[in-house]
Amino acid sequence: MAAESSKQFWKRSAKLPGSIQPVYGAQHPPLDPRLTKNFIKERSKGNALPLKNKKASSFHEFARNTSDAWDIGDDEDEDFSSFQTLNSKVAKATAAQVLENHSKLRVKPERAQSALSEMPTNCKVIKSSSEAQLARSPEDACVRNALHKQQSLPLRPIIPLVARISDQNASGAPPMTVREKTRLEKFRQLLSSHNTDLDELRKCSWPGVPREVRPVTWRLLSGYLPANKERRKLTLQRKREEYFGFIEQYYDSRNEEHHQDTYRQIHIDIPRTNPLIPLFQQPLVQEIFERILFIWAIRHPASGYVQGINDLVTPFFVVFLSEHVEEDVENFDVTTLSQDVLRSIEADSFWCMSKLLDGIQDNYTFAQPGIQKKVKALEELVSRIDEQVHNHFRKYEVEYLQFAFRWMNNLLMRELPLRCTIRLWDTYQSEQEGFSHFHLYVCAAFLIKWRKEILDEEDFQGLLMLLQNLPTIHWGNEEIGLLLAEAYRLKYMFADAPNHYRR
Repeated sequence: MAAESSKQFWKRSAKLPGSIQPVYGAQHPPLDPRLTKNFIKERSKGNALPLKNKKASSFHEFARNTSDAWDIGDDEDEDFSSFQTLNSKVAKATAAQVLENHSKLRVKPERAQSALSEMPTNCKVIKSSSEAQLARSPEDACVRNALHKQQSLPLRPIIPLVARISDQNASGAPPMTVREKTRLEKFRQLLSSHNTDLDELRKCSWPGVPREVRPVTWRLLSGYLPANKERRKLTLQRKREEYFGFIEQYYDSRNEEHHQDTYRQIHIDIPRTNPLIPLFQQPLVQEIFERILFIWAIRHPASGYVQGINDLVTPFFVVFLSEHVEEDVENFDVTTLSQDVLRSIEADSFWCMSKLLDGIQDNYTFAQPGIQKKVKALEELVSRIDEQVHNHFRKYEVEYLQFAFRWMNNLLMRELPLRCTIRLWDTYQSEQEGFSHFHLYVCAAFLIKWRKEILDEEDFQGLLMLLQNLPTIHWGNEEIGLLLAEAYRLKYMFADAPNHYRR
């Protein structure tokens, strides 16, 4: 009878979560809701297949295919009792196996039999593998035994939806390889030499800078620090003092009438900067950002503060903060740092951001002509490298300015997790005109990366919603490396031959 009940339970699997809708749990976050339309199309095709192919051949095969099915909670109450009974039986069978193993090891059978009889029959259903790891009570222990076989399967390391800032690929952070150790040693040799060879440093930095040496490498590549090692300490001291001299001279003027609009806009934008990362919601961090942005705006009256510049501070701030923090910085409490350390992070972030903006300031002057030119160049480039995508945009009257303006204004920071932006900037700072010139080819490669999804959308609204909400939350170093390789290929083909992309 029990076997028949179990059979009936799995027979109704078409009603279980995961059979007729996407299943997401701790390991698999939901797709962007705007892409649901594509999923429905694929699902309708999948439903046309014979039902016979979709049935699981065994409990463990079914468990592997829908390991997080219990996260949704739909139809859970309906089948809870059946699954609870089955789960208890599996647990007892496992315990019986333990009893047999114990007898082989000459453990007294009376003790093992006593443990079996005392085992609770109302084992709790585990909703996901992450809960199994957290379970600590005796009742949960029986469930861990019951799911021992399932837990032995390889698990994908979890990356939280809030983009982790620390370097890691989408498959998790592997231990440092021999090649990575060799690269790190190469960086240390370059940085410790009396006069750092900046050309060689750029060459080594193009495929990414190791986290341990990234702060000093970025200071050198941005032009903030001199190549001569003996001059670096004095330069840092002088520039930091100069920045805080600007604070004393200008910061009080934020309350004056002719600066109130600038300060008010900065004050509004800062809480919107990476709102899902706790680090940037700390009052002390927001005060630091306010000072950096206000002083930069006062010293650059040709452009002043423009929305989007606030995002450009964050990679520098995180990189220079990581110099003093061992753990993941996204949840780090900056109030635990000394005042001197905070002042050095703030000043270094200001000067490196200023160096970056010096090369792209025409992006932020009146009417933002730099962005207008780059968006036009992107349109011409895409029309040459993928005419089908270009014609698709024209067919549905999508203008490049409607999605690519933000890509140029924020240097793709709104499209990528912050950890990916940091990796991207390793390469940008290695290029002679990385932020102003190479970025165009990165945008083109980024757009073509989504060609299939773009061509699947067949209306104006769907295209815009896709392009403004591209699913990159789980991207890591591997995806950025491929993107940069494609961008370099495009640059090699078109940068020195502009007629290639002119009609």
